[in-house]
Amino acid sequence: MEITLILILLLFTGILAASLWKNHCLKRDIYDFTLQLNESLDDLMKDKELPPAACRQDDLWGMVYEKLCRISRKYTRKSQEIYEEKENLKELVSDLSHQTKTPLANIKLYLEMLSEETALAEHPHDETVLAEYLRKINGQVEKLAFLLQSMVKMSRLETGTIKIQKMAHPITDTLAAAIEAILPQAEQKQILLHVSCEETLLLNHDKKWTGESIFNILDNAVKYTKPGGSIYISVTMETIFTKISIADTGKGIPMERQGAVFGRFYREPEIHDNEGIGIGLYLAREIISMQNGYIRVESEVGKGSVFHIYLPN
Repeated sequence: MEITLILILLLFTGILAASLWKNHCLKRDIYDFTLQLNESLDDLMKDKELPPAACRQDDLWGMVYEKLCRISRKYTRKSQEIYEEKENLKELVSDLSHQTKTPLANIKLYLEMLSEETALAEHPHDETVLAEYLRKINGQVEKLAFLLQSMVKMSRLETGTIKIQKMAHPITDTLAAAIEAILPQAEQKQILLHVSCEETLLLNHDKKWTGESIFNILDNAVKYTKPGGSIYISVTMETIFTKISIADTGKGIPMERQGAVFGRFYREPEIHDNEGIGIGLYLAREIISMQNGYIRVESEVGKGSVFHIYLPN
């Protein structure tokens, strides 16, 4: 009887001790879990990306930590995107300030010259002076208007407001619209335009915006080709892409600058005084990219440039 009672007492003591130990281990696990969670949350609040676990743990903390790491990576990517957007906005504001500063200063200067009594007194009956000032002011206003119009196009393209609508159109119609728009500038400089394209060639593309892209490249070619030069436009259907090539006999682009010409507001240093704001090629590339195509440039200094537009068949 006494032995049985002792055994029961020992069993009860063992169960109690096991229960107390289990309770102690549970409290320790909860404390460790809370401590690890607190440290990870502190790292997140300090914008630190959580490192991946050294080994996968199939417990509660392992599952929670994996989700915290995913949140951390997502938060880091979002922070990087916000930073890049801010930098792009700063760059855009800086570019706009630079681009508008010169025409606004010129307008202000011409207006001051018009308002000066001495300038008018020296030519009391000479209307040509007044007409010249007004012509220059009008030119600067048109430059500002073109800049703002280009900025609106660029903003609409970058924000996805413009929706590309691809349909099967004869590519000759698209080329004709772009050539017609550039023809006055080409004729003024006596630049010959040569076109080689099959009239029956159909291409699935957005006629309006593809025409805008081609016009921008043609406009660039006319600006930087000397009077009496030539521009060659050819269309070739390849296996996957249809290639539209625009070659000019202009000054050419050095190899080290060929990647930069598609940058927003980029202009070649040698022609910085020429008309233009350096946004045409940027818009051209964006338009073609939105149609799953791309633009490639080949050029040699003194021997002209060739811009190849590739659009998927």
